[in-house]
Amino acid sequence: MNKFLKFARVLMILPILGLTIACTPTVKVEAPDKPIEINMNIKIEQEVRVKVERDLDHEMMNNPDLFGVPAKK
Repeated sequence: MNKFLKFARVLMILPILGLTIACTPTVKVEAPDKPIEINMNIKIEQEVRVKVERDLDHEMMNNPDLFGVPAKK
């Protein structure tokens, strides 16, 4: 009877061992088929506004009559 229990344990362990070996995770690293595309749509609106505002301030100080601003005395 003792040999039968050992044999039964082995028969119970084999499927569990087979499942754990079969379920090992794998990682595959492959190069993509298409080239990598990086979208560079960057808004530079704020920088342009600052430059325009500085230019306008400069022009308003130099030529106040052009913009309807009374000249400082």
